[in-house]
Amino acid sequence: MASVVLSEAEKLYIVHGVQEDLRVDGRGCEDYRCAEVETDVVSNTSGSARVKLGETDILVGIKAEMGTPKLEKPDEGYLEFFVDCSSNSPELEGRGGEELGTDIANTLYRVFSCESSVDLKSLCINPKEHCWVLYVDVLLLECGGNIFDAISVAVKAALFNTRIPKVRVLEDEEGTKEIELSDDPYDCIRLSVDEVPCIVTLSKIGYRHVVDATLQEEACSLASLLISVTSKGAITSMKKVGKGSLDPESIFEMMEAGQRVGKSLHIALQKILDEEENLGTSRPKVGFLG
Repeated sequence: MASVVLSEAEKLYIVHGVQEDLRVDGRGCEDYRCAEVETDVVSNTSGSARVKLGETDILVGIKAEMGTPKLEKPDEGYLEFFVDCSSNSPELEGRGGEELGTDIANTLYRVFSCESSVDLKSLCINPKEHCWVLYVDVLLLECGGNIFDAISVAVKAALFNTRIPKVRVLEDEEGTKEIELSDDPYDCIRLSVDEVPCIVTLSKIGYRHVVDATLQEEACSLASLLISVTSKGAITSMKKVGKGSLDPESIFEMMEAGQRVGKSLHIALQKILDEEENLGTSRPKVGFLG
């Protein structure tokens, strides 16, 4: 993961500020940086979104393709995640970027392993034979700290924007099945994202914890807790990262903070997505190169 080198004096300044609930950029310990969310930014996808969280810039594209259901779940579709860390940071070139991409993809698989997160049964076309497979491609354009949270927000926004064509299964007299795709581009199904969790990363700095840590704050943190939270505040998964340790009391405090912050994050994100949806075709499209 991209990192910065700080002197001991700089680290001390950041740590002492966090103890007083005053971070370098003026935020409190449970405040996020200003975020920009835009959907439908890539034309050749089923759904897409771009999220800028501080200096962190994420682009997510989702492609719906027809495939075969997995043997253990014959009446469901499924999601496949691929993460490309093509950041400008030299640390993320080659093997370093591949390892981070694999780590992020595995985290997303774990977050979406909860059966209620996405209605996978709605992606089934014909049990045991055909289903929709959603290929979720995540592109890390710039790393400015707290990439897990930004990616989870971008994935949820892209799923909200995803439109899957309606299909019908036709069977002739001989029992041969054919799939007929609707000619109407507006005749499609939408996924419910009400139960899709977002990741809240809490970084332990000194005796306190902060959300949405910058690269400088991440350099002062020895341990972080990644918590996936639904819009109702339910925790679906947790993951501890970093070389340091966390005592049980700190973990419970971080879980409570993650639930509070996660619910607020979902409310703010859904408000933005609904406002953008209501604008329809009249909203100006910037595009990810704009």
